[in-house]
Amino acid sequence: MAETILHWVEQYGYIMIFAMLMLGILGVPVPAETIVTFAGYLVYRGSLHLLPTFIAAVLGSMCGISVSYALGRTGGNYLVNKYGHLLHITAGRIAGVHNWFDHGGRWALLFGYFFPGIRHLTALMAGVSKLRLPVFVLFAYTGVFIWTTTFISVGYVFGEEWTTMSGKLQRSLAAGSGIFVVLLLLYFFFRTWKRK
Repeated sequence: MAETILHWVEQYGYIMIFAMLMLGILGVPVPAETIVTFAGYLVYRGSLHLLPTFIAAVLGSMCGISVSYALGRTGGNYLVNKYGHLLHITAGRIAGVHNWFDHGGRWALLFGYFFPGIRHLTALMAGVSKLRLPVFVLFAYTGVFIWTTTFISVGYVFGEEWTTMSGKLQRSLAAGSGIFVVLLLLYFFFRTWKRK
């Protein structure tokens, strides 16, 4: 599947970069980091130009994360109210997430972009917790710029070695993602324990 997507990116260029990244941020299982790194490699090879590649990747990612936020802000609350009891999600827990975003959780929007799985949830949870739109935009869009710049640079700088470097970077990020999840769970556990 990844090879097919990369073939589409090579064939259709900027529009495919935009579309795949938008879908990837929404949670469709596409290899987002691989796509952006490959796009950087295509710039290195001369098949794409740097500025339109960067713009396509940034706009696709921004659209995806914005739609996730909007879904969380609208439909997320409905789903929590209707089905939250099945997962033991209460109004108090949602208030706790809102409080967490207000006191530092917004940084998860910025750095969470680098952790597969985390970036898909942070925007949804920011929407569900009603994080103010200007705060969301500041942190989420800054994360998009940093993430896009990092992976396009890897593809461009390492050229023919882009697959090796991309694999090493993604393995490191996967390990970091696991650590982030554990720390987040510990945070919520200790907050709940302190209230008892």
